[in-house]
Amino acid sequence: MTGPRVRMAPSPTGFFHVGSARTALFNWLFARQNDGFFILRIEDTDAARNLDDAREGIVTAMAWLGLDFDAGPFLQSELWAEHVASAEALYANGYLYACDCTREQIDERIKGNAKPGYDGFCRDRHVVRSEVTVLRFRVPDEGVTIVPDIVRGDVSFPHDSYEDFIVVRSNGGVLYPLANMVDDRSDAITHIIRGEDLLPTTPKQVMMWEALNHCPEVAFVPHPLYAHLPMLVNEQRKKLSKRKDPVAVESYRDQGYLSSAFVNYLALLGWSPRGDEEIVSRETLVAQFRLEDVSHSPAFFDVKKLTHMNGEYIRALSLDAFIETATPWVAPWSNEWRPSDRAVPWSREQFDVALFAQVAHLVQERVATMGEIPAMVSFFFLDDVPYDDATFDKIIRNDPAAQTLLRSAIERFATVTWTTDVLHEATLALGEPLGMALRKSQAPIRCAVTGTSVGPPLFESMELLGREKVLQRLRDALVRAGA
Repeated sequence: MTGPRVRMAPSPTGFFHVGSARTALFNWLFARQNDGFFILRIEDTDAARNLDDAREGIVTAMAWLGLDFDAGPFLQSELWAEHVASAEALYANGYLYACDCTREQIDERIKGNAKPGYDGFCRDRHVVRSEVTVLRFRVPDEGVTIVPDIVRGDVSFPHDSYEDFIVVRSNGGVLYPLANMVDDRSDAITHIIRGEDLLPTTPKQVMMWEALNHCPEVAFVPHPLYAHLPMLVNEQRKKLSKRKDPVAVESYRDQGYLSSAFVNYLALLGWSPRGDEEIVSRETLVAQFRLEDVSHSPAFFDVKKLTHMNGEYIRALSLDAFIETATPWVAPWSNEWRPSDRAVPWSREQFDVALFAQVAHLVQERVATMGEIPAMVSFFFLDDVPYDDATFDKIIRNDPAAQTLLRSAIERFATVTWTTDVLHEATLALGEPLGMALRKSQAPIRCAVTGTSVGPPLFESMELLGREKVLQRLRDALVRAGA
């Protein structure tokens, strides 16, 4: 591959955030469109916060999204020696200096200063390095650092807005800004595509990159271009909160969102395909995506729109594909992966594969996520109807007319031809003497047969259940209502 080199560099400190997924997708699209090289690098240098499960979660989430990488996953910690060597080169060439100030001393000195932050006290003191000193980067006194950004244009940052920042802790630990930048140099990254929350720290990395290029013992590496993607916001147009908003990619997978729908929706967060269509194939995304077309305005992560789009993707599946995709949710024992290890309410013996194949087309038209399927079809496989008590009381127990209709239905259904059309007409006729329209007359029948007020088409479901099972459920509902 001779095209651009990009990377995804998440930290393994928790679930895979939808913002990280959007960043990974835009990197992947850019690489695939331009015959580029996509690297997955795990930023694991914050040992206190690293989680092994989170590291695995990043890889599995990206696999679910279909975002294959050309190299990795590498661990940032594997380049520790190179981080240290780069810090030493910067120190040896005067770009870093030792500082022995305590936090308390700094706070005392800068009281009342117009400019917050470290005051450069140790810049020219020639402090000898020891186990209590840190290394700070010597920010130029004048001028600006320009970040070349494909999304935002050239962004200027005055040097007087930055303090001499710490690069190496007193214990020798190299901090993220330098480690991350050294990794990008080592991987020959040409384009850094990441969230705009990292834009304020980018000048630090640009300054250190330039400084390393002037260290004679370090190889020259061209500066990359940047693309800082717009922030994802919630309905209140506030930055997505890990604690308040549903932002875990794994959660959407486990609820039954299709990866194809999820990828399509992520692509719309700050970018849009040509024309009026928003539902487009992955191939179209690769063909049309341009970093230059990415907006710098905040992007609203709209769960309702995502769910609607997912429903459209579900309905576009062939019946065979829908049945195959639904299998982990209706027969988890037949699949290595189970959505959140949630058990279905029926046993392996109760589940009827052939019956589900007959039911599937009824369900496919009504679910927005695959996770909705078990509740919608449970009445087909359970011996006891899974009643919702509040619904049962409202529709049957507290409505004498509904009980009268159920008695009439038992009598009528005992003799009619057992087909969808005849059951429909019979139910319509049952409601007429009681002044009920079809919507009203079928409600107690649906509740008695399925346990709920919503679900797949009633009369098609009754035909599949069979006469005896339906009649028994109508009788049981009357008994349950005390009628």
